[in-house]
Amino acid sequence: MNDERRTTTMLLGVNIDHVATLRQVRGTSYPDPVAAAAIAEMAGASGITAHLREDRRHIQDRDIELLMQTVKTKVNLEMAVAESVLDRALALKPHCACLVPERREELTTEGGLDVRGSFKRVRNAVTALQGNGTVVSLFIEPDAAQIAAAAKTGAAFIELHTGSFANAATEADRARELARLVKAAVAARKAGLRVNAGHGLHYHNVALLHRVPHLEELNIGHAIIARAVFAGLDQAVRDMVALIQ
Repeated sequence: MNDERRTTTMLLGVNIDHVATLRQVRGTSYPDPVAAAAIAEMAGASGITAHLREDRRHIQDRDIELLMQTVKTKVNLEMAVAESVLDRALALKPHCACLVPERREELTTEGGLDVRGSFKRVRNAVTALQGNGTVVSLFIEPDAAQIAAAAKTGAAFIELHTGSFANAATEADRARELARLVKAAVAARKAGLRVNAGHGLHYHNVALLHRVPHLEELNIGHAIIARAVFAGLDQAVRDMVALIQ
């Protein structure tokens, strides 16, 4: 394990997509993801994350508009590098935007953005968003080549995809994936990038990420909303904040 040490407290960004999923599956006006965002903030969230997908399967444009009016911390808009969504993001002016890959048939984001393979499109999106006052992160695999490409786009942050770590079948696999995250975080910092992480994190694996240096914020959604069904959203957020801080 790398000998670098954490010098800052990690923060929690709460993803409210699946509050909107519950609403959309029945075509109702409830539960309201904007109300969920307010509860999450009061419980200690440092930001609210929402994915405005091209197919609008959960979060809607109006949700982002209302979040921009009501959120007291920051709104982090997850989005594909697609012209239609980019145009909306430029109009909405979220505090932060995280560029992610997107396929219509996927249940959730399945991997990191291929910054190397679509460098020009990604760089142009980063330039447009950051020129419009939005801080940009790139959701990527813990891979040296992707980190190097991300640094060249001018993005301020990367968000390390923690899916392989979260889905590791054995302790040996988990340790190997954790080591990859450590190495990636160190490389990103040396390249001048700030580092967040997320995907698949839950109450039983998130504490291990204290071993990864330079992580500023973890973005977590599904696990928190799932626990909220039984414990309530306020308590679910407080429990996660306690684990990561």
